Amino acid sequence: MSLDSPVSRRLLSDEVFDRLRDSIVRGELVPGEKVKDSELAERLGLSRTPVREALARLADIGLVEAKPGVYTRITTLNRRDAEKTLAVLRSLDQLAIETAVPVMTEQDLRSMREANRDFERAVAGDDTTAALAADDRFHAVPITAADNPVLSRIVEQVHPQIHRILYRKFSTLLGGRNTIEHHDQLIDVCASGDARAAAELSGQHWSELGGHINQLFDTNQFAEAPTA
Repeated sequence: MSLDSPVSRRLLSDEVFDRLRDSIVRGELVPGEKVKDSELAERLGLSRTPVREALARLADIGLVEAKPGVYTRITTLNRRDAEKTLAVLRSLDQLAIETAVPVMTEQDLRSMREANRDFERAVAGDDTTAALAADDRFHAVPITAADNPVLSRIVEQVHPQIHRILYRKFSTLLGGRNTIEHHDQLIDVCASGDARAAAELSGQHWSELGGHINQLFDTNQFAEAPTA
């Protein structure tokens, strides 16, 4: 949904948070861009209070940074933060899979296969938004099966940091056959019941992703145009 679409009066802070988070992930609000609660409130047709609350929550998860009295801006992309976020996601995903595999059902495995086929179709159609949504659904299956609310909450908080990198460079990072094949391999290992092997395979994928992201930083492909 566009940032400029009217916001309903229900759960305003949550809806503004979701709208701003998605705009940051998609790059509509670019890294380094200064934002003002008054201007965002005007665009959304709201008072400043829910916008300020949403910006504070976005700062808590690292998508916005503020220097009181000086600026509030969209957090820039940098290698160090990306590496730390990936390390957390790798560990959490491995924990989720190792916990989930012993209790995963045939329906869970079908859901993963369906999500991967949706992912494959989105890749073929060069639809980044649909591909990332399908990838999220794929990885959400073991996270849900693990039945660990703390793990789920932390993943939800840190995922957007990597999503905005993936969105900008999707074809380089996830757009090839490699990710589709990795997903199929992971499903097979999960179906075999080997929790440790599944977790190790997942960790390898996250490490490969980190290597690709580092290469993009090496070649300065996340450099930002100057903002006013």
